[in-house]
Amino acid sequence: MAKRHLRRATSRNRIKRLIRESFRHHQHELRGLDIVVLVKPGLDAVDNRTLLDALERHWRRLARGAVG
Repeated sequence: MAKRHLRRATSRNRIKRLIRESFRHHQHELRGLDIVVLVKPGLDAVDNRTLLDALERHWRRLARGAVG
């Protein structure tokens, strides 16, 4: 996590925790992929549900691309 985008350690840790948990639930679909998550400024203002929904969409898109 880039410190310049998420200034507080608590924000960086919250985002990392949510990404890891979301990935854990989808790892069987994403097997064999190396994934890098880039953080944009202002992500600390996004609530957990919105972030998890966005990650869900990204995991599905990656899984579809990995199959074909």
